[in-house]
Formats: sequence, C-alpha cells, structure tokens
Amino acid sequence: MNATLNAADWIGEEPATDNRKIEREQIKLEKRLCREVGRAILDFNMIEEGDRIMVCMSGGKDSYTLLDILRRLQKRAPVKFDIVAVNLDQKQPGFPEHVLPDYFKSIGVEYHIENQDTYSVVKRVVPEGKTTCSLCSRLRRAILYKVADELGCTKLALGHHRDDIVATLMLNMFYGGRMKGMPPKLVSDDGRHVVIRPLCYVPEKDTARWAQYQQFPIIPCNLCGSQEGLQRVVVGEMLREWDKKFPGRIESMLRAMGHVVTTHLMDPKLHDFRNAKATGIADPDGDTAFDHEEFPAAPGLPGMQVVQIG
Repeated sequence: MNATLNAADWIGEEPATDNRKIEREQIKLEKRLCREVGRAILDFNMIEEGDRIMVCMSGGKDSYTLLDILRRLQKRAPVKFDIVAVNLDQKQPGFPEHVLPDYFKSIGVEYHIENQDTYSVVKRVVPEGKTTCSLCSRLRRAILYKVADELGCTKLALGHHRDDIVATLMLNMFYGGRMKGMPPKLVSDDGRHVVIRPLCYVPEKDTARWAQYQQFPIIPCNLCGSQEGLQRVVVGEMLREWDKKFPGRIESMLRAMGHVVTTHLMDPKLHDFRNAKATGIADPDGDTAFDHEEFPAAPGLPGMQVVQIG
C-alpha cells in the first residue's frame, strides 16, 4: 500500500444531510467506526489493491458491524478490493438458517454458506459441563481456511474488537502465565492464509450500538455463548466494570500492547539478560525502569484494596 495514504483516504467524506432521518449520534458513530477501521487498515496494511476479503459472519453484532463498515469503506477506499460474506452453519439445533442468506440478499453482497455439522462433533467429544470453545474454534478455523481457498480469498476478516483483544491478553496473563493477545494481522501456521481484525481499535459498546441502530438480525450462539462461568465471560465483565468506573483504562491497555519494552520484562528469549554486562557506554533505556513514573491519580481498581507499604 502506498505509504503516503492516510486514514482520511479510507474514511472519505459523506454529507450528513444525505439522510435527514439519521440522528446526530448515529452519524457520529458511523464516522467514528469508519475512522477507527480505516486507521487499523492503514496501520497494519490489512487490505491491499486487488484483495478479495472473506468476512467471516457468525450472525452476531460484531460480524454484522464488520461487514457493514467494510462495505461502506469499500465505496470510497483508495484501493479496490472485493468482499464475500461467509457463514459456517454448524448445524446447531434451532439455528435459523434463513436469516443470514436473507440478509445478504437484501444488501446485495456476495455470500457463501458452508454447511458442516461441527456441533455434533463438539458435543460428542467434549464432556458435559466442559468448555466447548477451544475445539469449536479449531474446527471452525480449519473449515474457514478451506473455504477461503475454494473462493479464492486473499484475506480472512474476523470481527474481534478492542475489548476482545484486551480480554485475551488478560486471560493469558491470569490463567496461561504468558503475555499474549490477539494480533491485528497474522499469517496462519501453514503460511497460506492471512487473517485480519479490522475492528481492533473499536470498543464493543460501539458495535453494540451500531447493531441496534441498524437493526441487524442477530443470531445468538447456543453452542458456546450460553455457557455460564466461562473465564472469558468473567474477564469481559471485569473489563466492562473498569470501563464504566475508569474510562480510558481499556484504551490505555490496548496502547500498551503496541508499546512493549522487552528489556524491562523477564523473557530471556527477547532479551539476553544472562550476558548483560557493564560496558561503560550510556544506555538511555538501561535503568530508567527504576525512575519514578508519573501516572494520573486514580482510586484503586475494582475489588482491590489500596494498601500503603512502608
């Protein structure tokens, strides 16, 4: 992509007076969504000239928002790219299989419905009461990669938003003992597919509000979304509580994921601590970790008691 392009090239300008029935807040939200998705596309070179983007549609608010905003940007983007909406019908009991095809036809987007009974596989393999997410995700990913090849798609776009990315970081820290999140762009293990997350800068509350404004026909996930007590659910609730009490915390955590100081962590694979020796040469990043850093004054985190030490 041309390095001289900027986010404005992706956003474009559309007169707010085109539709006088649209409320002011809806107009502002649309502009914000287009701006944040356009910024992500530019920052991580997610979409390039001639790309054929497979938008993975679950029927939830996030995938609907992703498809809708990409189609809006497509009309005024500085590069030409195609979109094909793909839904994996996992044969969950009671799944309204007509909803997504009807919606795709109503908006005139190219689409493909892949029918694979992964529901029965998950229910047969995973013991009752155990989390189904991991196996379901692996099965779904393999099928979507196969479909991407069949449809000639160059990129797979997923609907993970800012809160999903931060929640994944927290889950890995709390339960996995590692600092790992969801990258905005990655290459699959076999090196054949590129996955992008254009909503990586978008907060969940914005996708929820946009879905409400647009009256998307939301389909709940009865296979995994209905499981209570999932660690991801708990962390998500914690982050929403933080965002309510301390606005800006989630955004700050997301920024931190893009500003990693490896010398001030503890991973010997990223920094050679064993062979660190005095060189007599000044290093601006050397002992600055011991300097007192100024942070905004704020009360303690939810559920935590502030204890004075010393």
